[in-house]
Amino acid sequence: METKEKKLVTIGGGSGQFVLLSGLRELEDIQITAIVSMADSGGSTGRLRDELGILPPGDILKCILALSPYQQTCRSILLKRFKKDRRLAGHSAGNMLLTMLSRYTGNFPTGVAALAEILDVDGTILPVTIDRATLVAELTDGTRIYGEEAIDLPRGTQREQIKEVFLVPHHHSSISVYPPVLDAIRDADYIFIGPGDLFTSIIPNLIVPGVKEALKTTCAKIYFTINIMTKFGETHNFSGIDFINNLEDCLGRQFDGLIGNSTKPAQRVLDIYAEQKSNFVQIDPIDPFWANRGLLLSDVLDSNTMIARHDPKKIAAIIQRIIHPD
Repeated sequence: METKEKKLVTIGGGSGQFVLLSGLRELEDIQITAIVSMADSGGSTGRLRDELGILPPGDILKCILALSPYQQTCRSILLKRFKKDRRLAGHSAGNMLLTMLSRYTGNFPTGVAALAEILDVDGTILPVTIDRATLVAELTDGTRIYGEEAIDLPRGTQREQIKEVFLVPHHHSSISVYPPVLDAIRDADYIFIGPGDLFTSIIPNLIVPGVKEALKTTCAKIYFTINIMTKFGETHNFSGIDFINNLEDCLGRQFDGLIGNSTKPAQRVLDIYAEQKSNFVQIDPIDPFWANRGLLLSDVLDSNTMIARHDPKKIAAIIQRIIHPD
């Protein structure tokens, strides 16, 4: 009997979603739709947004690369940055290509689909919104920080915790979700949120009007992959429980399952992160908090790098067991 393909939706941005999609690409009998944050404001992405008025291409480009069978070949080319020309200096080749395709076709999602077609992407990649907006963080002392890059890279050695984040539209009175996003959430069998920076990669998707409501009413099972390390200025001193509490408060519902890492990185790696005030995320599996939340705690650490990140193959293996338990 022919196996019915499972519809998987991922929600996030940045390197975390790249790692997740790189693993999922190897699984069979699935349809992947990646919903991507449009809050990025740094580097080449920020300049293109400010100079040309386009949506941030950076995180979208990472997802296209992750789902392309030519990932290794194209990554070095599309992520290469121009140096010689004054106007191009600092921009990546992939961001420029995606920008040109978007302008030629007349809209950003069509440009994304065109680049995905060039690279034989097996899956669908959707911006969570096509309205331009700035991410704003309000801290516990009332201070407001404008822009994903400024929130992501705190200045100084001390900063108050983030109380909430919200999106400020550029040219409209409000921000709207890109409609195919709601269709993907409604039709999904499983939704995987994270890993990624909590306030700059994950929550910016969830606060786009319509997304939270769709996630509350979908019949899909929703899982969250807990970060391996904390991040100063965003999740300083967070435990695994803190991540879940923040997200469940934002969603207005409980997760169906959680993927957590049980293995500490090597001490030399922890020392590097400690210099950035970043610590290992502690998860105590016997805490009553996890009793009804389906915690899947195992070694998902990529031990072949000096970066504390998830191993795409290990994450994919867990997800394979989730969607095909038999």
